[in-house]
Amino acid sequence: MNELTGLTASELVRLIKGKRASCVEVAQATLDWIAKTDKSFHSFLSVAENEVREQARRVDQSVARNEDPGMLAGVPIAIKDNMLVKGWPTTCSSKILSQYTATYDATVVSHLRSEGAILLGRTNMDEFAMGSSTENSALGPTRNPWNAECIPGGSSGGSAAAVAARMATLAIGSDTGGSIRQPASLCGVLGMKPTYGRVSRFGLVAFASSLDQIGPFARSAEDCALLLKVLSGHDPKDSTSMNVDVPDFTAGLQGDIQGLRIGLPKECFSDGLHSEVKSALEAACKELERLGAKLIEISLPHSSFALAVYYILAPCEASSNLARFDGVRYGLRSAEAGTLVEMYERSRDEGFGPEVKRRIMLGTYALSSGYYDAYYTKAQKVRTLIKQDFAKAFENVDAILTPTAPTPAFKIGEKTDDPLQMYLSDVFTIPCNLAGLPGVSIPCGFSSGKLPIGLQLLGRPFEESVLLKIAHHYLTAAPWHKAAPPFCAEAN
Repeated sequence: MNELTGLTASELVRLIKGKRASCVEVAQATLDWIAKTDKSFHSFLSVAENEVREQARRVDQSVARNEDPGMLAGVPIAIKDNMLVKGWPTTCSSKILSQYTATYDATVVSHLRSEGAILLGRTNMDEFAMGSSTENSALGPTRNPWNAECIPGGSSGGSAAAVAARMATLAIGSDTGGSIRQPASLCGVLGMKPTYGRVSRFGLVAFASSLDQIGPFARSAEDCALLLKVLSGHDPKDSTSMNVDVPDFTAGLQGDIQGLRIGLPKECFSDGLHSEVKSALEAACKELERLGAKLIEISLPHSSFALAVYYILAPCEASSNLARFDGVRYGLRSAEAGTLVEMYERSRDEGFGPEVKRRIMLGTYALSSGYYDAYYTKAQKVRTLIKQDFAKAFENVDAILTPTAPTPAFKIGEKTDDPLQMYLSDVFTIPCNLAGLPGVSIPCGFSSGKLPIGLQLLGRPFEESVLLKIAHHYLTAAPWHKAAPPFCAEAN
């Protein structure tokens, strides 16, 4: 592994702007490492090598002219395959979009370009972001850099694995029920879901529009703060984008956490939690107390219903959003169809994988006449109760700490035949999406099998700065995030 690929984004920016390293040099080192490494993990679906080199040359030219090349000057960043990059294929890891090429940039991609980031390529994901292991990809699974026999989490598993394996300095993913935070936990990196409305969703292929949010993967709280600042901001192209000030998240890392109140929901530390995850969280809590935080037991009484609520509402929204993939305008069209109805049926049957079909059917059923009130309406009412639980809790605490995932990474294939067990992987992350809150997963230890464990911090709406400050101070004292998968050291 080249020394440059192991640096953080903040370190790279300082080197490049200080003319102590060229962007072309960084880009080539990254491309070489991806070529050597990714055949073992399948994080990337494609890498835009020629475009990467051209982007790097432009950054170097800007630096040579003493211009400001941007906040992310020369930083290699990977893009989840459900965000549009003009001229790139965007498949959502699905056969039905295998022939689709994006005609415009997503807003977040435009932000990255304007700040000098180097867009590497598309990362693997669960098909249409529906999954918790990246095994649902029509293009094959991604493997965990800490143990190639294990899953990296999902649905943004390719992005998380790329950052963990040092193939990308930063990455972006989407989070509908934990799809950034859960793979971040299982791959030993930081992953943040911002407040709903903080980051534009324009150019994100929709799964569940009231839940989806784009966010960063990074290897330090400083990098996470830097990328979040670039991604954030009001966008008139997205009707759910909030017109609120974007703070300097990096500056917000300063100061201490003395006196900050952190809530521990009693519902999240039950007997169902893996013993090694529980031990790692208990040790992290002691460290936070040592740093001056005050830990308070709280209750989120309706959190036990969150999983059921999510698996009604998200499939309902998915069944509506995915109706556009019908073989008519773009994507796969069955060659076997003789009539219009057959074209719809065969194209969708051939194009969608089993998990996507399962969720479309669940959602269509719950929205159907006679069942709408019993399922969809009732689920929305319980969602309101979950949101109210959080609002009440935040009257007494500044942040909430929970596990991110109930277990360390499990073996590939271990849960593919049991969807209900797979769905439980997101039991701690889903409530955050239902309430529209910000959440971040940070590394807090390792299992006896040397697999990463993460803890989750949740905050009040638009108080990402509080979470990042806690993460920064905890990781300064307990630098789990600096550990690299063993093969990285062996490659030196």
